[in-house]
Amino acid sequence: MEKLSDRLNRLSYSQTFVMSNKAREMRASGIDVISLTLGEPDFDVPENIKEAAHQAIKENYSHYSPVPGFPELREAVSHKLKRDNNLNYKPSQICVSNGAKQAIINVLAALINDGDEVILPVPYWVSYDEMVKMMGGTSVFIKTSYVNDFKITAEQLQEAFTPKTKVLLYSSPCNPSGSYYTYDELKALAEVISKNPHVTVISDEIYEFINYETTHRSIASFPEIYEQVAVINGMSKGYAMTGWRIGYSACPEWLAKACDKIQGQMTSGANTIAQRAAITALKTDPSEYKYMIDEFKKRRDLVYDLMKEIPGFKVLLPKSAFYFYPDISFYTGKKLNGTEIKDSDDFAMFLLDHSHVGSVGGVSFGSPECIRFSYAASEKDLIEAMRRIQHCLSHVEIS
Repeated sequence: MEKLSDRLNRLSYSQTFVMSNKAREMRASGIDVISLTLGEPDFDVPENIKEAAHQAIKENYSHYSPVPGFPELREAVSHKLKRDNNLNYKPSQICVSNGAKQAIINVLAALINDGDEVILPVPYWVSYDEMVKMMGGTSVFIKTSYVNDFKITAEQLQEAFTPKTKVLLYSSPCNPSGSYYTYDELKALAEVISKNPHVTVISDEIYEFINYETTHRSIASFPEIYEQVAVINGMSKGYAMTGWRIGYSACPEWLAKACDKIQGQMTSGANTIAQRAAITALKTDPSEYKYMIDEFKKRRDLVYDLMKEIPGFKVLLPKSAFYFYPDISFYTGKKLNGTEIKDSDDFAMFLLDHSHVGSVGGVSFGSPECIRFSYAASEKDLIEAMRRIQHCLSHVEIS
C-alpha cells in the first residue's frame, strides 16, 4: 500500500460490484442466489442496432475515430437532444465517451481544483463521491429522505452554496431512489443556480427514457442556466447497450472543448463499431424501444405489491429508473439471529447470507438507512426474491 498513491488510497471499491461479485461467488459454489444488484437492463440489444454494428464491421470502421466521436454520431446526438428534450446543442458541443461514467469524469476533471466543493444530493450514485475524490475535490452532501421522495429543495441548495462550490452533480431520474425532479422543482432549482454563476451543474440523465409518469425534462432547458449545465447521457439504459460503452456529454462550447482535450490524453475516441451502431439507435424513434420500458413498469408494479408486505420495509412506488430503495431503519441498530446490523450494508449482507438475495446497501449511496434492489430481472426471479426476503424477515429473531 505504501507504493500506491494517496489519491488511490482515498477511494473505495464500488459496493455495487462488491455485492455482485459476492453473489456470483456464492452461485459458483452451488448456492441458488438471485442477484438484484447491478443496474443493467436484462434485455438483448435491439436487432437494428446489432445489424448496424455488423455493417460497420463490413465497412471496416476499424481505425481511430475523432476524439469526441464521429461527426455523424455527434450530429445524431444533437438531433436526439432537440427531438426528445427540446435542447439546442451543436455537434461541436458534444463529446462521445467510453460510457457516461467517463463523460462525468471528463467534466469534473475540466472543472475541479484541489479543495473545490461539489454538491451531491443524497442519495447519489455510488461513483459520484469517489469521482470527486479522484479529482481532489470535496463532496458536500444535501440530505433527503423517504419522506420527501429523496429530492432536495431550492432552499436546501441555496444554503449549501459557498464561494468554494464549483459543481452540483445529480441524477434525474435518480439512481438509486427511482425519483425524478418535476418541471416546477427544476425551475425552482434553476432560479437558485442562476444566481450563482460560479457553479456548473452536471445533470446525469442516463435513465431519461425509463420514466413511467411523464416526459423527461432536463434542467438545461431553462435558458437562464444553459451556459452552466453539462448534460450527461448515453446508450446503456434506454437501449440495453451497457457493454457497448457509449456515453456522451452536451456542454457549453468552452466546456465541450475542455472535455475533448482531457479525453484526448486519457482514452481518445470510443469504440468505433459501437459508435456506428449508436448512430442507428439514436436515429430510431424511441417508441420502437418502448417495449422495454413497458416491461419494466410491469415488474415495478409487481415488486411494489410484494415489497409492501415485507415487514420493516418503508417503500415508495418509484416513478422512474428500475430500482426500489426502501427505508429499512427498523432493522438497524439491532441483532438479527445474533448478527449485528449497524447499517444497510450489514442488512444487505444478512439478506444475501440468509435469503440468498443480492442487493446493495445504501451506505455508498449516502443513505445507511436504505437498501437498493434492481428489478431489471425476470418476473419469476423477482417473485421468488420477494418471497425469500419476506419469509426470512417474518421468521427472524430480533434482539
